Amino acid sequence: MIILGIDPGLAIVGYGVINTQKGNSSVVDYGVINTPKEDSVPVRLEKIYNGMISLVEKYNPDCIAIEELFFNTNTTTGINVAQARGVILLVCQQKKLKMYEYTPLQIKQALTGYGKAEKKQIQFMVARLLQLKAVPKPDDAADGLAVALTHAQTARLGGLFSIR
Repeated sequence: MIILGIDPGLAIVGYGVINTQKGNSSVVDYGVINTPKEDSVPVRLEKIYNGMISLVEKYNPDCIAIEELFFNTNTTTGINVAQARGVILLVCQQKKLKMYEYTPLQIKQALTGYGKAEKKQIQFMVARLLQLKAVPKPDDAADGLAVALTHAQTARLGGLFSIR
């Protein structure tokens, strides 16, 4: 099963593509979709849309796992990330892909067994579970892989959190 994991953002969308077979996962690719801050929000959203279309067409994933938004104190940033996430969901809907979403707590729990794990612990587990020599860079790409791994772990255990 090919899983595309997405860490949504307006400036940077992290992605990780993994192949899961019989409980074992391996990296296919990972990276980011960058949007320049000098561009207007509509232009940035279009770049995210085009980047997502390219990823879906290149890897033909069986499903997409997306990190849910977590609003802290900066609602302006949260609104922009929500808009980017909406574009990502639109691509999934247009391409008729199965979509699953996971909270940051669920991701931490799935990868480390501790819902309040720190970012470095998550990155360490991503590298370890995927048998990588180093933590994937940039952090957003590692986060995309973490979301994909969370879905692989959750699907294997039978608990799916579908938004479709």
